[in-house]
Amino acid sequence: MPPQRATLLQVAQRAGVSRSTASFVLAGRHQDMRISEDARQRVLRAAQELDYRPNLMARSLRTKVTRTIALVSDTLASDPYAGRAINGSLAAAVAHGHLLFIGETEGDPVVEEKLISDFLDRQVDAFIYASMFTRYVRLPKQLKGRSVVLLNCLTHRSRPAQHQVIPDELAAGWTAATTLLEAGHRGGIHLVGSPGEHVFAGRERLAGIREGLHAADVRLAGTVECDWWPDSAYEAVSRALAEGLMPQALICLNDRIALGTYQALREAGLDIPDAVSVISFDDSELAAWLRPQLTSISLPHYQLGWQAVEKLLGPASDPAVLRVPMPVRRRASVAKPAVR
Repeated sequence: MPPQRATLLQVAQRAGVSRSTASFVLAGRHQDMRISEDARQRVLRAAQELDYRPNLMARSLRTKVTRTIALVSDTLASDPYAGRAINGSLAAAVAHGHLLFIGETEGDPVVEEKLISDFLDRQVDAFIYASMFTRYVRLPKQLKGRSVVLLNCLTHRSRPAQHQVIPDELAAGWTAATTLLEAGHRGGIHLVGSPGEHVFAGRERLAGIREGLHAADVRLAGTVECDWWPDSAYEAVSRALAEGLMPQALICLNDRIALGTYQALREAGLDIPDAVSVISFDDSELAAWLRPQLTSISLPHYQLGWQAVEKLLGPASDPAVLRVPMPVRRRASVAKPAVR
């Protein structure tokens, strides 16, 4: 059997003070109650000697505060890359003296309803409602009127009812464009990937790319349509090159597309970055594995998780959409345009 925990009464008896005095000292209220420094030190010493820990369950029953947060996601927690958002949330929760519960629904509404009900039964103080991919969501009815922050997702309301923390994909697109412009590219810049109106990241990235290029009076030369996977990108880029495409630079909508693009360019005898510059988004582990290493705009998963908890537990402010910056990781895949 586990050893019996020391009680507040035992701490008080060992320190030679009343139970209420011991309680005030351990709660940090000794100055309010004008408790002497000698009595405070005796209580603290007794608590240390007895390895006293407060009964949080009993405290929560009195205060109605459990110092716990529930993070409910679709598949965010189980993804090794996006899981860094969990790490950021955990670190911020610990910094605020809170415990973070994590639940994953795999997109099943029945599981989601049961999970939220279980967390409510455990009287969590607040929720983070998270998504693996940035998208528009409808907040579950069970969370209406509760303390909630949305992580990597948005509602359709023009005036948000909750804080919504998302990556700044629009600015990321601008960064991709200006990175190529700074290298000297003014033409032959092609997009690789199908943005798709239903894909939030693709739509925002493309808009940012166009705005960044337009500011320098430059336009995209074209788009190589493909799914966001290496095999589709490889086939599409290989076909475009065989049909006579001669790009100066390729902007890939994610690192998996860049992987397929690398393979197609290599088979066509086009060196990166001497013949063709390549830039991408996400900054996944692929970016550092590829040779040459891939310049990529980073998804700030850790910062997203941290900011979600900060909005939940930090100073109160009006609900708004917080766009977290996406920094560029400059590597070896972008160079000045080839002379042709």
